[in-house]
Amino acid sequence: MSLIGTFLHFLYDISNHNKIVGVFSAVNESVWEHIKLALTPTFIYSLVDGYFYGYYDNYFFAKLISVLSIIIVMPLLFYGSKLFLKKHITIINILIFFITVFISELLMYRLLFINLISYLVKYISLVLLFIVFGCYLLLTVFPIESIIFKDPITKKYGFDGHKFIRKLFVFKKF
Repeated sequence: MSLIGTFLHFLYDISNHNKIVGVFSAVNESVWEHIKLALTPTFIYSLVDGYFYGYYDNYFFAKLISVLSIIIVMPLLFYGSKLFLKKHITIINILIFFITVFISELLMYRLLFINLISYLVKYISLVLLFIVFGCYLLLTVFPIESIIFKDPITKKYGFDGHKFIRKLFVFKKF
């Protein structure tokens, strides 16, 4: 999952800025786009682990907590490290990504094997997973104007943040 997430960091540029690819990969340097780098493989891997573990009553609850942990842990570690270090250090940011994925997967598999989940929680978790997935699909196209969605380089949001970067580096032909 970490390798796929790392590849997704570059896929939007490799795809020649294909917007469909951009929905699933990073389109700028915002925290949200880096959260997507962990969410995309998590959702894809759900097709595999759902096949093997989906029959557990608490599978959807465990998956929901796994997904929510990515959305919560990554910004906490990212902004927390900046608070203490006073700047962003690339190797620390990469470690934050790997730590977030590790915590997410650890929670998933720890929660998967407990026997405390009711059917109501199972179905609520499934519905919430669909809501989170829908938000995941929409928030690059329609980003919220908040610090998590703002590209720190261009100060823009979503696809617009990346377009501005492209304009900075395109040389005009004479």
